[in-house]
Amino acid sequence: MELANAGRKNLATHVYEAVRAAIASGELTPGSLYSVNTIAERLSVSRTPVREALLKLEDQGMVQFERNKGARILETSVPDLLELFSLRILLETASAYRAAQNAKPADIERLRKLLKSADDAYRKYPTGTRKHLEPDAGFHKEIAVISGSRRMADILDSAFDQQMIAELTSGDVPSRTNEIVDDHHRIFDAIAQGNAKEAANSMRDHLTSSCRALVSKEVLDGARADSVEIPYIDVLLMRDKGIIDDSLPEPLKTSGKKKAFK
Repeated sequence: MELANAGRKNLATHVYEAVRAAIASGELTPGSLYSVNTIAERLSVSRTPVREALLKLEDQGMVQFERNKGARILETSVPDLLELFSLRILLETASAYRAAQNAKPADIERLRKLLKSADDAYRKYPTGTRKHLEPDAGFHKEIAVISGSRRMADILDSAFDQQMIAELTSGDVPSRTNEIVDDHHRIFDAIAQGNAKEAANSMRDHLTSSCRALVSKEVLDGARADSVEIPYIDVLLMRDKGIIDDSLPEPLKTSGKKKAFK
C-alpha cells in the first residue's frame, strides 16, 4: 500500500485513494480487522487522515468500525451485489439516456477508445476478473461523465470496487463474454447516434442480464437466470408496459446565475 502522485493532491485525498485501492485489490483482506494505527504505519502518515478515509469508506459500505478495535473490511455478498446492480440499473439507464442527448464528437471518440479497451480485456482475459472489470468500469463511468454527472461516476467507482472485492463477474459465465461485448457496442452505437431511448433500453438490458447471470452462477447452482428477482426494477417494467410515461424531461435551461437558498 503506497501513496501515489505525492504533492499533487492533499494528504487526505492521497490516503483515501490508497486505502480504497488496497481494499479493492485485496491487499486489505475482506473480513479482516485493521486498526487505524496499523494502516497509518503502512502509509507512514498520522492517524487523522487514515481515520477520515475509513469514515468515508464506511459511508460507502466498504468498511465498518468496531468499537475500540478498528475497522473491519466488509465482504461483498451476493445480496449486496444484487442491490448494487439494482441501483446501477436505475441510475445508469437514465445516464445512458442523457449521454445520448449530450454527447459531442470528442465525447464519442473518448468512449470509442474505452469501448476498445473493454473489448480487448474481455477477449484476452475472459476469466481475469480484475483485468476486465477495470476497463469495463471505465466505459460505464465515461457514459456517466458524458451524461453530465461526475457524481454518478463516483457512485459507479464504489459499485465496481465492491464487485472487485468479491471478485465476482458475469464475464466468466459461459457465453456471457461475447454478450457483454455485444451489449457494450449496442450502448455505444445508440449514444453515438443520439438515440436516447435505445441507449437507455440497451443499458438496462445489459445490466439486467449481467445481474441475473451473476446471481445464477453464484447462488442458484445453474438455475435459470431469468428466475432471479431484481429489486427496484418495477418502475422500468411499468414504463415498458406503458403504465408510466416513457419520456424523460429535457435538461433544465438556466441563465447560468446561481440562486441563493432561503
